[in-house]
Amino acid sequence: MTNTDTLFNEAVQLLQQLISTPSFSREENQTADIINGFLTARGVETHRKLNNIWAYNQYFDADKPTILLNSHHDTVKPNSGYTRDPYEAKIEDGKLYGLGSNDAGGSLVSLISTFLYFYNRQNLKYNLCLATTAEEEISGSNGLELIIPELGQLDFGIVGEPTQMQLAIAERGLMVLDCTAHGRAGHAAREEGDNAIYKAMKDIEWFRTYRFPKESELFGPIKMSVTIINAGSQHNVVPASCTFTVDVRVTDAYRNEEVLEMIQQQVDCEVKARSIRLKPSSIDRNHPIVQSGIALGRTTYGSPTTSDQSLLDIPSVKVGPGDSARSHTADEFIYVDEIKEGIELYVKMIEGIV
Repeated sequence: MTNTDTLFNEAVQLLQQLISTPSFSREENQTADIINGFLTARGVETHRKLNNIWAYNQYFDADKPTILLNSHHDTVKPNSGYTRDPYEAKIEDGKLYGLGSNDAGGSLVSLISTFLYFYNRQNLKYNLCLATTAEEEISGSNGLELIIPELGQLDFGIVGEPTQMQLAIAERGLMVLDCTAHGRAGHAAREEGDNAIYKAMKDIEWFRTYRFPKESELFGPIKMSVTIINAGSQHNVVPASCTFTVDVRVTDAYRNEEVLEMIQQQVDCEVKARSIRLKPSSIDRNHPIVQSGIALGRTTYGSPTTSDQSLLDIPSVKVGPGDSARSHTADEFIYVDEIKEGIELYVKMIEGIV
């Protein structure tokens, strides 16, 4: 077991190295190399698939439950508002600047440090599985989703994202629906055809006004928004079809599959989901890891943003150093003290249950 001061210093150096190395989604091979090298240099046996690196505590016991520690090392591309070099990992006035410093570099290195703190501890009640993953920023299929089958039985997860170390105990899911109202073409001047636009209007009004019977304690009702519509080819032809797109923000009151089935039963148009893989997630407020955080003065809330939590079928809490409001902004930064606090709080939260 290494003390947290040593872990903190090494974490900041690791984060500076990661910031200095471009790692856009699908192009994270170099940062994967860095993380892999950092862990192996400390005696950790690692596993790799594409740009995902994972490892288990030294005294892993298959008879014990396992905690997943997950964060991502990919970044978005820097926006045009940057006044600094996004890859110059400079510390000024207690702030570590650079692309990915806040989202989610601070969480990533804090979780790595936490894993190392417990790595060679014997007689833990839980195993630890560290997974540093790719493609989170694009909800890609070659990130966490790719390696979940390789990780073995997991009981719950801690997902590292900037939350000011408060506890996001639920997260909205996302479904994008492609809807098609079918009519019959005809001449607009005669009583011919069956206007698909009018049929679509009826269903669009349903999407605008419908409220699902169950509502989330944290988020309230599911939100459905019609965001795109297309129909018609010329002014004198009654359109045979009208397509529209619906953005559905699913809460922890339902599974995506349930919401899709209920919609398909209620509307006349054809409804196809582009994907149902970005699931709503939640963890009981009385779960031991949440209670451990609350005992340390942390508050709970529901997160409106989507993360790799949406790919997990286990209870998970999203928590990490940094501030979500800084994510994807120009001249991104994290306070180095936030990293120190992140390591200490992660360690104390886990210490409270292991």
